[in-house]
Amino acid sequence: MRLIRGFAGMRGLSRHCVVTIGSYDGLHLGHQALIERLAQHGKREGLPAALVTFEPLPREYLQPEEPPARITSLRERWRILAPGELDYLCLLRFGEALRNLSPETFAGLLARELGARMVVVGHDFRFGKNGAATAKVLTEAGRGLGFAVDIVPAVRTEGERISSSAVRAALARGDFACARRSLGRAWSMRGRVVAGERLGRTLGFPTANLAPERARSPVRGVFAVRVHGIAAGALPGVASLGTRPTVAGTRPLLETHVFDFAGDLYGREIEVEFAAKLRDEEAFASLAALTEQMHRDASEARRILNV
Repeated sequence: MRLIRGFAGMRGLSRHCVVTIGSYDGLHLGHQALIERLAQHGKREGLPAALVTFEPLPREYLQPEEPPARITSLRERWRILAPGELDYLCLLRFGEALRNLSPETFAGLLARELGARMVVVGHDFRFGKNGAATAKVLTEAGRGLGFAVDIVPAVRTEGERISSSAVRAALARGDFACARRSLGRAWSMRGRVVAGERLGRTLGFPTANLAPERARSPVRGVFAVRVHGIAAGALPGVASLGTRPTVAGTRPLLETHVFDFAGDLYGREIEVEFAAKLRDEEAFASLAALTEQMHRDASEARRILNV
């Protein structure tokens, strides 16, 4: 899979392709059904498959003061998609120019810049200025522009429609089992370990720190976790995601203490899989009180993870 930035980046790569468009936050089973359908069209027509998505996500741009919680960062979306059957991930910068495109202009870009021959979208797809146009409008536009539109129905699990909103709600209440059923995988955060203030080390809990890489995280608090990317298998640990109010922190940080591990992880890319929520983030009166609670959190995480 090749990353392409902007429509112009597709010029010369392929005369025609099959395309799907959307935020694709979470890449849940509904999204996976769209991508699978896209790949089927590509194989049948002998055309490359392209996923067109946005950065920032449209709702992040439109609601900067209260953005929706982000399930997957761009890094995480890339890692999930890379082993699949897509040929191109086309990244569009969402801003005023893209926001104000008419439905007709946007459909024309798909035909002219991407050479779209088939466009695969979900049943609730919206596009154009103010998101006023539907998949039906895109279908009608495609008839005159030389592409067909395949509208994929909702995917359900246990009778409930799978959606990014439902995944966010499950994560917010700490229901990682529910999120896993919708995602088809455990929910995690991935990134490169950055330097922190080394406070955890002085308290007896050295941590590997990740910047969340999203405007707003879907979870906050203290969690039992499994860490991938350090050893051959996942390593158990306990993690805190928040702003660290006890030490007057302001920047969101995911701090993970890996049990029974000693080593330098700075610069290493790791993945932190969330297993269970232990408690909400809180401010403690002293570092001693915080340390006592950290020991209790670690014991509970070990119990949950059976280590």
